[in-house]
Amino acid sequence: MLYIGVDLGTSSVKLLLMDETGKVQKVASREYPLFFPHPGWSEQKPEDWFAQTMDGLKELLADCDKSKVAGISFGGQMHGLVILDKDDNVIRPAILWNDGRTAKESDYLNEVIGKDKLSQYTANISFAGFTAPKILWVEKNEPENFKKIVKIMLPKDYLAYKLSGSFCTDYSDASGMLLMDVQHKCWSKEMMEICHVREDQLPKLYESFDKVGTLKADIAAELGLSDQVVIAAGAGDNAAAAVGTGTVGDGKCNISLGTSGTVFISSKDFKVDSRNALHAFAHADGNYHLMGCMLSAASCNKWWMEEILQTKEFASEQEGIDHLGENHVYYLPYLMGERSPHNDPLARATFIGMTMDTTRKDMTQAVLEGVVFALRDSIEVAKAQGIQIERTKLCGGGAKSPLWRTMIANILGIKVDLLETEEGPGYGGAMLAAVACGEFASVEEAADKLIKVTKTIEPDPELTAKYEARYQQFKQIYPACKALFQNLQ
Repeated sequence: MLYIGVDLGTSSVKLLLMDETGKVQKVASREYPLFFPHPGWSEQKPEDWFAQTMDGLKELLADCDKSKVAGISFGGQMHGLVILDKDDNVIRPAILWNDGRTAKESDYLNEVIGKDKLSQYTANISFAGFTAPKILWVEKNEPENFKKIVKIMLPKDYLAYKLSGSFCTDYSDASGMLLMDVQHKCWSKEMMEICHVREDQLPKLYESFDKVGTLKADIAAELGLSDQVVIAAGAGDNAAAAVGTGTVGDGKCNISLGTSGTVFISSKDFKVDSRNALHAFAHADGNYHLMGCMLSAASCNKWWMEEILQTKEFASEQEGIDHLGENHVYYLPYLMGERSPHNDPLARATFIGMTMDTTRKDMTQAVLEGVVFALRDSIEVAKAQGIQIERTKLCGGGAKSPLWRTMIANILGIKVDLLETEEGPGYGGAMLAAVACGEFASVEEAADKLIKVTKTIEPDPELTAKYEARYQQFKQIYPACKALFQNLQ
């Protein structure tokens, strides 16, 4: 049988077709625009997501035996606020995960409601990108739109609704809304009251591998598929990527170098970081995970290459960077503010340490290293909780860079496992669809049978020691700049 995984990203939707052996038969992608109506704002039109997904599905299915397509599921950008009216029309553009407009609302939740209460209600504190503060922002700044709200959903769930008619979400994605009691996997009555929303405005909660419906007849006819094709709930992009790399069960780690960057640590048991610097979320395997999230990861390199250096030759710019651990230039990767561990929407990207002999390659190296140093910040928080990480899987666009892989192994001082198939959230989505259709008994069984490690990068003790000294310098820069960032606004 064939299974479709839909990765609804920030810049594009990527779709893949996987068979029951885990082999990827075909991949398609479609881009859509990102809008920045004001500095620090980030929006997209949900209608664009659906239109491009349908177009991509038609390309994906063009040459296959459509009768063998059994299921579709998703990995999607998290936290985005999608609101529909009584006629199922989108009320306003979706406010995305990397939107920083809700600093005041987030401060209200953390300082007035209180971090202790938020952690008690949801296992997390408020971050500007989360969904709950966005709801409060709409209520305050767009009261007419707030009054129209009949359905509140997350980005990938808009696709599931359009394809199946099921008003649904999954536990992993809902964990990032600040509206769900993560430990007990239900909507938090206290948070609904705080945000002035009703439970009937929120989607029904499912496990990521649960069947939520089947293709609507008109959609099935347009795609040439059976209306019995199963739609599974899917997962937030990081949980779906973790499934796609086999980071399921207990004590495993996955690092994602996508637009954002994440350190994802799977756990059989519910855990909360006492500092709330790491998110405590449900996992797509039915268990839980801790996650550190930085808002700008591979997007830092894309910005540096395309906007500053005016080139798309990413690989050639990294050639000749061979003095690792010896760079005197540092880069703070906070282009969109930062989440873990600083929770500071006012933080900004910064270069420091340049001299007259600083080169273009030094600057490029600093960008790559700065992203990994920031990932290490989350690793250090996990260590402080007694979690030992000895190795990690790697996914995301940045994972294709051999230089970045080497930096990760040595800056973090851990082994990096590379996979036979690295398709991130889309592959995880296809695996979830296969579980929903009964191809595998569980997500862990699917991972055991489908995920294969092809190479392991070992840290070099001498280089790791050099980077240890560099990291100790790096971690002093943000505290020194924090007050300046606030004054620059």
